[in-house]
Amino acid sequence: MSKFGELIDAQVPVLLDFFTEWHEQSISMNETIRHVAAALGDKARVIKIDVDKNKELAEALRIKGLPTFMIYKNGQMVWRQSGEFDANTLITLIQEQS
Repeated sequence: MSKFGELIDAQVPVLLDFFTEWHEQSISMNETIRHVAAALGDKARVIKIDVDKNKELAEALRIKGLPTFMIYKNGQMVWRQSGEFDANTLITLIQEQS
């Protein structure tokens, strides 16, 4: 959990993508997430977290639906939503936190 604290404690917005390798919607978001990361460059951090490999964290954050996205700024959650999104929506949400 302390490593998670280090991940989200950034001056730039941090987008977290909670996913699994076997979930169809999670898999379909992979290309979108790559596009978001490339478009934002160093203006944000994009981190994918496999809930199967991070069960304790997923339980602590009450991840129920997949994929679940969260945006953190300075260690505080500022947005959270489950489901599929297009790249432009995610980019806009992240840029609003800059």
